[in-house]
Amino acid sequence: VPAAWQRPYLNVFKHFRVEEWKRSAREGDVAAFTDPRLKGTVYRIRGSIPGSSYLQLPRTGTQSLGLTGRYLYLLFRPMPRKHFVVHLDVTTEEKQVVRISFSTLFKEFKSTATWLQFPFVCGAAEGSARAPRHELLGDAPTDVRWTCLVLDLCSILSLYLNRHYSHLKSIKLCSSLLVKNICTSDLVFDPGMTFSEARQAELPCHGLAPMPREMAFPVPKGEKWHDLYDYIRFPSEGSKVPKDSIQKSCPGPVAAPDNPIQQQPVALTSAVRDRLSLIQEITSPKAVSASWRR
Repeated sequence: VPAAWQRPYLNVFKHFRVEEWKRSAREGDVAAFTDPRLKGTVYRIRGSIPGSSYLQLPRTGTQSLGLTGRYLYLLFRPMPRKHFVVHLDVTTEEKQVVRISFSTLFKEFKSTATWLQFPFVCGAAEGSARAPRHELLGDAPTDVRWTCLVLDLCSILSLYLNRHYSHLKSIKLCSSLLVKNICTSDLVFDPGMTFSEARQAELPCHGLAPMPREMAFPVPKGEKWHDLYDYIRFPSEGSKVPKDSIQKSCPGPVAAPDNPIQQQPVALTSAVRDRLSLIQEITSPKAVSASWRR
């Protein structure tokens, strides 16, 4: 159960005052700038080698963030034609530290008792031309979107390692990517939902809520969130079979666990079908190399 100061969500960058660099660390080409489209501060992390430029929370490895929220929200955009890596160190109830990593550099899922490594598939933005297969797995395409990535840390540890989640220890964001913010919560936020819609449907009672305003991407009047940005939830809603990559499945609203509200059928574009086809190939059952080490 989250501490009172972490409810209903915690704005990580704001709480730890990232801009002061006293409780966080940066290495290499890391800079803050005001993004006119997002109407706020964005952190740019870039470099030819992912490990050479990074933003890290907390400042040292001996410290811990101590964040207990089940869901981690990362608002980011991979840099076109570049690779990125993100490392999350989480602590289990058994006091074991497990690293959860995802990257466009990874070609296949790998696992040990202390490290889970997931390929991240950017794919092409909705409405774009049919994407060549080589663009689906690898560096980000030129039309890559700002993305709201939701990681269910509790389910990841349970599905892949049969472990119980305790708290988030540290975050390390490596080049090349842009990051707007990070937050943790026990609620499932739907960025495409308005506050009035949520109140009318009494969705907060089901653990589903609109994205907090300070964490939201701006949506111009007359536009729809899901037409402008990508939403990725991992593991996907209702998933009981481990998936071996992080990727967008299909556009549309989210549903909270055990929420009676059902998603409406969504017509898939050719780009999305391509991604799904490729994911089925790279996630087909195969032996995970026992020789792979951290």
